Amino acid sequence: MKRIIAVIPARYQSTRFPGKPLALIDGKPMIQRVYERVSSVEEISQVLVATDDQRIHDCVINFGGTCVMTGKCSCGTERVYEAVKNMECDIVLNVQGDEPLIKKEMILDLLSIFEENADMYIPMATLKKEITEKSDIENPNIVKVVTDKKGKALYFSRYPIPYNRDETQDISYYKHIGIYGYDRGFLGKYVSMERSPLEIGENLEQLRVLENGYDIYVKRTEYDSIGVDLEEHIKKIEEALKNE
Repeated sequence: MKRIIAVIPARYQSTRFPGKPLALIDGKPMIQRVYERVSSVEEISQVLVATDDQRIHDCVINFGGTCVMTGKCSCGTERVYEAVKNMECDIVLNVQGDEPLIKKEMILDLLSIFEENADMYIPMATLKKEITEKSDIENPNIVKVVTDKKGKALYFSRYPIPYNRDETQDISYYKHIGIYGYDRGFLGKYVSMERSPLEIGENLEQLRVLENGYDIYVKRTEYDSIGVDLEEHIKKIEEALKNE
């Protein structure tokens, strides 16, 4: 059995929604809701929050979770590495701290990439879901991904890709679902790479991997989640919880 550690990177400062991880969703902090959902996956050996903020640390400890303090990091993947660099494991998961509706099935889909390709080296893996709302294609807050025939990422962008020049009907667009799985050893390689031009331009940390010649394996999932970017999204999440 492979040892799997799931890390939830969380920072207090956010331009659009400061203190987001501590925002209450139906009386419970968002970071707690994410933690509990990830902890429900039996295949995961350990779940921990990684943060550089004492308020988030104290909140996690108060609800009985495990939290690791890190220094300042340029992205979530760097913070994940800081949390597990002295830990023994085989696979590390990175689950966003603003995904309180993350589904167990999504995490299992991600883990299946490693299980189904056990004889291959998978440095990094993630998910995609077909976009059904046309407005989402044009939305720069929804990252799009294109892959090759073997399921490896070709590119991630906030721009609508691929560009449908002739407006044909057989072009599909896929939303990138922002949870990641890493080979434990690859995380050390990632943090040794300098931030890359495309990563900086698109503000997408996964582009550092592609620019340095490594593969990101992408699996299609039928499941989706609702991320929290703004304070007004909290009501949307609470309504979704009632519907569940």
